[in-house]
Amino acid sequence: MPPSTIDAALPVQAFVGLGANLGDARATLQAVLKTLGALPHTALREASSLYRSAPIDSSGPDYLNAVAWLQTRLDPQALLAELQRIEQAHGRERPYPNAPRTLDLDLLLYGDQRIQTPTLTVPHPRLHERAFVVRPLAEIAPDREVPGRGRARDLLLPVAGQQADKLPR
Repeated sequence: MPPSTIDAALPVQAFVGLGANLGDARATLQAVLKTLGALPHTALREASSLYRSAPIDSSGPDYLNAVAWLQTRLDPQALLAELQRIEQAHGRERPYPNAPRTLDLDLLLYGDQRIQTPTLTVPHPRLHERAFVVRPLAEIAPDREVPGRGRARDLLLPVAGQQADKLPR
């Protein structure tokens, strides 16, 4: 997907994890990538391939996952609010922890910042433990530093035994 344009004043590089396992997950994720690129003061720089993974600590169908690389001038809380708005627009419900979902959007990285608030933790606390996040992140930004963890490509080995199968584009 070609990048869109944004205002020139030093955008922050943000990475968003996408996941879905209800409905037409592939169509949902493809639509959401377009929506992310259309957010105010935001451009979609790159999107990973889709990856299939089994649910963790839950049941239900396999997930489709991806990572989007954004350039944004939105602050982290405003970006989080936009992500939650997009989830709601796609019918996201939260009946219990790890429930199957029509859409899950996680703010994985926001520049080099470490953020700890009641509503947001960045880097995402389990980013480095999940192949369905590490593999797509390393696909589009292998040299990207994950604060406190190292480069994305260096996080691949610890999750090598986990299922996260890259799907053809």
